[in-house]
Amino acid sequence: MLFKTLSAAVFGIDAFLVDIEVDLTPKATDSMMPSFTMVGLPDIAVRESRERIRAAINNCGFFFPIHRVTVNLAPADMKKEGSSFDLPIAVGILGANGDLQIQELADTLIVGELSLDGRVRPVKGALPIAVAARQQGIKRLLIPQENAQEAGVVKGLEVYPINDLKSLVLFFNAETPPPPIRIDTDALLASADSYAEDFREVRGQMQAKRAIEVATAGQHNILLIGPPGSGKTMLAKRIPGILPPLEFEESLEVTKIHSVAGLTEKRGIVTSRPFRAPHHTISDAGLIGGGAVPRPGEVSLAHNGVLFLDELPEFDRSVLEVLRQPLEDGRVTISRAAMTLTFPSRFMLAAAMNPCMCGFYNDPTRECKCSPMQIQRYLSKISGPLLDRIDIHIDVPAVKFVELSSEEPAEPSAAIRERVVRARRIQLQRFQGEKIYSNAQMPPRLIRKYCAIDAKSKALLENALTRLGLSARAYDRILKVSRTLADLEEKENIEPFHVSEAIQYRGLDRNYWQ
Repeated sequence: MLFKTLSAAVFGIDAFLVDIEVDLTPKATDSMMPSFTMVGLPDIAVRESRERIRAAINNCGFFFPIHRVTVNLAPADMKKEGSSFDLPIAVGILGANGDLQIQELADTLIVGELSLDGRVRPVKGALPIAVAARQQGIKRLLIPQENAQEAGVVKGLEVYPINDLKSLVLFFNAETPPPPIRIDTDALLASADSYAEDFREVRGQMQAKRAIEVATAGQHNILLIGPPGSGKTMLAKRIPGILPPLEFEESLEVTKIHSVAGLTEKRGIVTSRPFRAPHHTISDAGLIGGGAVPRPGEVSLAHNGVLFLDELPEFDRSVLEVLRQPLEDGRVTISRAAMTLTFPSRFMLAAAMNPCMCGFYNDPTRECKCSPMQIQRYLSKISGPLLDRIDIHIDVPAVKFVELSSEEPAEPSAAIRERVVRARRIQLQRFQGEKIYSNAQMPPRLIRKYCAIDAKSKALLENALTRLGLSARAYDRILKVSRTLADLEEKENIEPFHVSEAIQYRGLDRNYWQ
């Protein structure tokens, strides 16, 4: 007897449907042994599911057929990976064996890994699978209990959480099935929009706070440079608290990436902007993504959030150089012999570094013990092209005792965030229909359109390019930052003092160290 079920597999951060056909063929003679054959390019994890399925069916009180069992996973030319096919294959076997009171499951998609006792374990990629099911017109999705909240945010799809194989059989045989899970996405996003770290805890560093506000308002990349203990990491960790809250579509994008990486756990969708801070020993594959079957790296896990690289010169130079494409294009493409995958990676880069190996170069109170050659060797780990892609370079000096001991309360993150949100709202209105969301993403065409400057501002820029030896890319980034400064003040035109402040944020360009 033939029985068909429907499942899905993840490819990159998207999913494709997989038709599962189970055929039970009686033995022709008593001498023929029962068998379990699986075809359709299954990987090792899928082939091993035979023993899990056999044990789960028997331990749930059902009878595993003594037949020749053939399972086909279609399309046959796509490799099937992972353990998410356990549950639909088991349903196919039970259906072919007559344990289900239904003849077909054309409108139902099933995913889940089976334990030997029949319990259903969570799988990776629940949200991409749910999205693919809705796009293909599937009515119902049966998914592990731990993945139900994640998949339940997809509108127009009935999502049913499943705990074990026995309850799944009862679901199909019941005259009135239980209601699908309902998720209030607005309540989820609203409840998670809070951060423990607050800028009110940061003493002093007014110039650095101003630079961070400008960076977040336009989604500009920022480099914090200063001696040890000056508060660079403390400042960077508070950046997510002043970013605009995640919109629902942004949350879905982030959750798809985290779901494929297996990082959503039981929380469902990601409701706060990601803050990723990898250690400087990370490899290029860990940062950019990779593997035999490419998985998203830190730059993609930071999508719509912040990627923080502390102690920037300590990262391997080859690792830092792979940041060029995602910083420029907002996506990263990973090519392998069998496939090419593209992951989104539109993030705000925040980096921190010491000015030299000992950390006290140019410090007015501590003597630097590094030689000029040591300083140059330390700083040469950061290439000019990478520095060019960082819009704002800001000095973070040591905090003075007067500022540390001050009882005057600092400005809270909520107040800074209000200004940032107003500036972002202006940018969203400006770029309607352009498929960009902030000033930092403007291509040259839009820079010419929205960053017009007067003669005095042009003179300032000409002087800066000559004195600092800035590149054409740095010129564009100064204009973008100037546009953000004008947006923060809700001004329609860029003024000379906006350009002047933006130029100051390029003070740590390459020739500064020479």
